[in-house]
Amino acid sequence: MKKILRVLSRIILALILIVVGVFITFAVMPAEADPVVPLNKHGAGASSVVPSYTGLQRSFPETNEPADNPTTAAKAELGRLLFFDPILSENDDISCASCHHPDLGFSDGLVKGVGPQGVELTRNTPTLWNVAYVQNLFWDGRLNSLETQAEFPLTHPDEMGVSDTAALEAELRANSQYADLFDQAFTGGEEAISLANVENALAAFQRTLISQNSPFDRYAAGEFEALTAQQRRGLALFRSGATRCFECHSAPTFASDTFRVIGVQSIDPGRAAIASDGVEGAFRVPTLRNIALTSPYMHDGSFETLEDVIEFYADGGGLAHGQSDVDPFVNGFELTNQEMADMVSFLHALTDETSLPAIPLEVPSGLPVVARLENSARDVSAAHNAGGEAKGIENREPQTLMVQAGESIQAAVDRAQPGDTILISYGVYHERVVIDISDITLEGIPNDDGAYPIIDGRDILPEGVLSSGNNFKVGQLHVRNFTDNGILVEGVTGVHFYDIIAEKTGAYGIYPVQSSDVLIERMEVWLAEDAGIYAGQCEDVIVRDSVVYDNVIGIELENTLGGEVYNNHAYNNTTGILLVLLPQLTSKISAQAKVYDNLVEDNNTDNFGRAGTTVSILPPGIGILVLASDQNEVFNNTVTGNKSSGVALFSLTGTGAFDASELDVGPLPEGNLIYDNVYDNNGFDPDQFIRDLGIPAGDILWDGSGGGNRFNEAAGTTSFPPVLPSDSWPEFARHAYGNMLSWVIGLIR
Repeated sequence: MKKILRVLSRIILALILIVVGVFITFAVMPAEADPVVPLNKHGAGASSVVPSYTGLQRSFPETNEPADNPTTAAKAELGRLLFFDPILSENDDISCASCHHPDLGFSDGLVKGVGPQGVELTRNTPTLWNVAYVQNLFWDGRLNSLETQAEFPLTHPDEMGVSDTAALEAELRANSQYADLFDQAFTGGEEAISLANVENALAAFQRTLISQNSPFDRYAAGEFEALTAQQRRGLALFRSGATRCFECHSAPTFASDTFRVIGVQSIDPGRAAIASDGVEGAFRVPTLRNIALTSPYMHDGSFETLEDVIEFYADGGGLAHGQSDVDPFVNGFELTNQEMADMVSFLHALTDETSLPAIPLEVPSGLPVVARLENSARDVSAAHNAGGEAKGIENREPQTLMVQAGESIQAAVDRAQPGDTILISYGVYHERVVIDISDITLEGIPNDDGAYPIIDGRDILPEGVLSSGNNFKVGQLHVRNFTDNGILVEGVTGVHFYDIIAEKTGAYGIYPVQSSDVLIERMEVWLAEDAGIYAGQCEDVIVRDSVVYDNVIGIELENTLGGEVYNNHAYNNTTGILLVLLPQLTSKISAQAKVYDNLVEDNNTDNFGRAGTTVSILPPGIGILVLASDQNEVFNNTVTGNKSSGVALFSLTGTGAFDASELDVGPLPEGNLIYDNVYDNNGFDPDQFIRDLGIPAGDILWDGSGGGNRFNEAAGTTSFPPVLPSDSWPEFARHAYGNMLSWVIGLIR
């Protein structure tokens, strides 16, 4: 008997040691973690210039100039001569300017580039205007150094074709004029002539190709006569939630260093051929500055005119051909012939050649230089850009402008100056109001019953109010029956929404995007096809004292840094409150929100989001959803009657909606703290999406992803996993449990 007991004790001890060993192994294993996003490069919030006459003035990003190649006048001048000199090609017959001609917007006017031997290249030649601000070069982003980029066309056999770079250096050294110019630019005499310094000089020259004094720029600076009435209408369409052009082509560069699938029909793999996580058919978003000069368009040159491009997007891009992986911002829209003309006219307003460099009459090699070319698009742009002379701003004290029933709100806005208040008498107004002026207050005057003035879009107009003015206040209004948004504020520093009713306004009711210092209070929003209250790519947002119901999402903070969501009532939505980080946006962060003192109940409405949009994947029945968002606190909320889950934490990949190749953001929810919430009757009838995961529903649903998540909830709170890490656990125990949980759930999947 003793022998049996000794054997059993040894077995038990061995099992204990195995368990301890496994636990220690998980404790010392590094946790799966997202890359850290530098807080100075997260991309959230406004880039508007403050103070400014309008909110359309934006700070340009840092250039791609490296510390070891600062631009100097001597380098740039040397680079200019090299750019136009055929000496850089194998047969002394082609220069950089042959394919990037200044009279063609530093493009070539061809569908696809053509080499000196007549070989057609694979892609359209991109412009060099504002290339100083591009971080990912070429259509597929294969390089991030303008210096290194120069070597590709120099040595490519179908382009400039240099096969022996040492021979090129020797040819340059033999030229006394170049010897002097290289010495002036880099010092070191003859030794300054090298392939590296050729590339440095070319890069320095290209960084001088800056376009930022277009009619649009003058308009943004307060010269409102710089744009024609037609161009102002086109600008409003460009920034609208209907077209969503501004989401990818945002000011001031009118580009973004993101890669997107729009659905141009070609066999080019794009980004997928370059990066292991690249998406098939994704290409970099190019600048629209001087776009009128660089026809034809797209990576394959498949569209001849700007009208062709706009029509392609209006049709939904690749969606029109049944392509399913098209970027979510390409949804299609309707335009009248007049609106098409307005959009084209605005794009001409991005034309600016004031920094156009002179083509040298001769270059040091003595070889022929490219001739000047006629570009009829210049005359077309000049005809569009026929705005009036700038008028001086009236020097007066701020005024209150009254709008009486039957009058135009926009007419009052057009008379306003910074500091003015526009008061709207009670009535029903059928118009879209566009405000670019900073320091404006737009406020309704309720009637004797307390009803607000109504701005009604008749299910035709895209937005009720569209503003890009800093320090903008808007309140005491009822907006309804718009196709895309109730009130859209874009790129603003300082915006205050108050006492607004938004009813049946398309995708969003209240919609600040790429804005900072946002206060939203006392809203009532219903029947939004995306989110009733939505703050996207913003910084420092407060949403309080509001009621949201019968929307797909009640309140959403998307790719937003810093927020407080409190004392709101979210009910009968598909999802009550959402904190989310989505890929392929300018902002790469979603973090540091506090969600507290909200009543979140009965959010079980079937998802009626537009097909093909990201929001359409949300399962009904979730009270508060934290999706890939980090370092948030969710506390003191009452969460009840949500059929799938009260509070849910998921990674982007855990939803099954995002493939790893699509992600340019960290997909894990990390460092979130969920505590002191009151739960009742959640998870009673989970959606099929939850059932398909094969896990039980309850008050809390976590897919086990992300490190540092803690749950300090009362006993009796139901959850999956049934055991949740809390602050009462030692750090090593939470770490070990998280690793073990990720491993187990990985096996299940």
